[in-house]
Amino acid sequence: MNKLQPMFSVSTTILSCKHATGYTNSNPTRLVVETTRPVSHICQHSTLSLTMATVTTSSRRPYHVVIFGASGFTGQFVVEEVAKAIGEGPEGNLKWAVAGRSRRKLENVLNHVANTLADTPELKCAVEVIVADVRQPESLAIMCKQAVIVLNCVGPYRFYGEPVVKACVENGAHYIDICGEPQFLEAIQLVFDRKARENSVYVIGSCGFDSLPADMGILYTKEKFKGTLTAVESFLTVSTGPEGGCGHDATWQSAIFGFADAARLRSLRKQFKHKPLPELGAKIKKRGALFFCKEIGQYAVPFMGSDPSVVRRTQRYLCEEEDQQCPVQYCAYAGVGGVCSVLKLLFSGFFFWLLVKFSLGRHLLIKCPAFFSWGLFSKAGPTQKQMEGTSFRMTFYGEGYTKGRDPSQGMPDGRITTEIRGAEPGYVVTPVVMVQAAMTFLNELQSLPERGGVFTPGAAFARTSLIQRLQRHGLKFTATKQQGAP
Repeated sequence: MNKLQPMFSVSTTILSCKHATGYTNSNPTRLVVETTRPVSHICQHSTLSLTMATVTTSSRRPYHVVIFGASGFTGQFVVEEVAKAIGEGPEGNLKWAVAGRSRRKLENVLNHVANTLADTPELKCAVEVIVADVRQPESLAIMCKQAVIVLNCVGPYRFYGEPVVKACVENGAHYIDICGEPQFLEAIQLVFDRKARENSVYVIGSCGFDSLPADMGILYTKEKFKGTLTAVESFLTVSTGPEGGCGHDATWQSAIFGFADAARLRSLRKQFKHKPLPELGAKIKKRGALFFCKEIGQYAVPFMGSDPSVVRRTQRYLCEEEDQQCPVQYCAYAGVGGVCSVLKLLFSGFFFWLLVKFSLGRHLLIKCPAFFSWGLFSKAGPTQKQMEGTSFRMTFYGEGYTKGRDPSQGMPDGRITTEIRGAEPGYVVTPVVMVQAAMTFLNELQSLPERGGVFTPGAAFARTSLIQRLQRHGLKFTATKQQGAP
């Protein structure tokens, strides 16, 4: 504890519910919330209304941000990013806390961050530790009653996300996550959107590298195009240094269970009963499962993450709720490199596809991520040197109708190319994106949709300065070229 001074002053919230946390409150450092107070009483004073009361902390809701899962692999980087951003909170003073199952691990993370950022004088603040567990709903409720926004870093979300969303919606805390799992993201919209609207709570998923850059990148491209943008293809390329690159085991597990449960996602989508969105201009042509892309100079495959799902949901929202007449058609791809990389991909992809169908196969994939992914994922995650040497580029190729052209007549006559560049995507860019989404929410609530509900990043932040905030924090959005059709 002494290591934190003078940078951090840490106190601990011990929940007054022994069953919920495994701790007693016989000698608490600080008791922030009385568990005997009914949830409805708390919500009367804390859910979002048109007066935007919840961006202001109070004795009942003392923290602008609570980071749940702060001691996890990604969570520790989110803690560091929040610590850097405390001057960006409302009135230049962000009040925040960390939460998770282990008080000891949470305090260790705070010690590490304090030592890492020892030369940053603005970190002279008190950081609360809240003990909460997804398996104990009462502990989640108490955590959510103390937060304006909960930043949920606990994954895989298909297993651990829904109890946190439920607790936030029921207890008046807004919710942001970094989920890249389409099934979870679409399921919470189906299950919680109505209740979130009723309680004026904003639930905003996929606010990490999956899938905020793609979603905001489409909006950026649409803004820069001089006319009516109708279709966009994006290509993601990742560059690594001498140490190579690596992802953490939690991301690998999310992919395993996502592929294994693909049929359930198709069934889930039927429950929305959506009407097809209007398509203006030429229908976008999907490319093959593996192809050489001249634009990026390497082989590419369809992007298997949540970007296409999230962008489609944003475009539907803008069309149906914001009355934008021309939703953008979208396809996403990822570069995989040259011939050697393609051979590795085919070999590992075959075994992944084979094993993911069976329980024993999934067990093997989970147990040996480095072996089955050719070292692209590991239980330890990337090293600091690997993260420092890694960067990404996401390029958007759009087409549409130039200003003055009728989009319902003829073929598109305009082209535009935009791109986003940034550092290592999983554990450098993701924390930046998540934290800046929260800062945008706290400071620009008047620019968000008028009502609560379950939103994509693009639907929530379309009218905010989030892109400008990301630019100031290392992500570079540029429009490189626009031209008419030859």
